[in-house]
Formats: sequence, structure tokens, C-alpha cells
Amino acid sequence: MPAPAMTVEELQRFLAAEFPQYFHAQSGLTIEEVWHGGGRVRQTYQPQFIRPGGTISGPTMMGLADFTMYVGILASIGPVALAVTTNLNINFLRKPAQRDLLAECRLLKVGKRLAVGEVILRSDGMDEPVAHVTSTYSIPQRG
Repeated sequence: MPAPAMTVEELQRFLAAEFPQYFHAQSGLTIEEVWHGGGRVRQTYQPQFIRPGGTISGPTMMGLADFTMYVGILASIGPVALAVTTNLNINFLRKPAQRDLLAECRLLKVGKRLAVGEVILRSDGMDEPVAHVTSTYSIPQRG
């Protein structure tokens, strides 16, 4: 398997510079690991994520999944700020615990113009997934 196109440290610097509104010290997002074809991100639990019924909100989980997909793509193709989500489908499988969320991306196909992948979300310390996401990203023409 090829080495990742960007390391965790390179991704952190790139995302802090290109997306400071989303990836910053107070966001609670931590890129734990990357490899060619994917990555793993942790979202630290924050009480404001809870919606009525005591569950972590859908937008919180969707945002984490989208961010993790972007991390996996950048780890595979390098720093492309204008790669954008064209589709995201999420299936909520069970109520997440009020604890950190872990998201792991696996890219299924990376082409010249599109990347397709899936993200599994789990509550920290739990084996069963809380959500399954499929997503497609448009990759701008380079060079």
C-alpha cells in the first residue's frame, strides 16, 4: 500500500490554515491516524451536541463524517482545498453514547474527478456502529 500523501501533522497545518472556522483548538476534532485510502478522526464529546432525547445530534455526526471523508481524501491525494462534497448519505443505526465519537473513513474509489467512500461512526469504547455514511467528493482538475 502506498504511503499517505499527507501526514497527520501536515493535514493539521493545512486544515487549520484553510478551514480555521471548522478545525481549531476548541472544535474538539483530532486526526488520530491517516493512511492511503482513509483515516480516523475523534470528535471530543461536548454537551452542546446533545439534542432532545439525550442523543448526539444528527448534524454533529454528519459534520464529523464529512470532515473525516475529507481527511481520508487529502491523505490519499494531497492538499486540494477545493475538493467538495457532492453527496452524503447517512444511516443512523443506534443512539450514540454521551462520549467521544470516532469516525473511520475507507475510500472505495479515488479517480481523477471523483472520490467515493464510506465512514463508520462509533461511540468511544463501543464496538457497534452508531451511523454508516457513504459520500462522494468532487476533485477539481489539477495542474
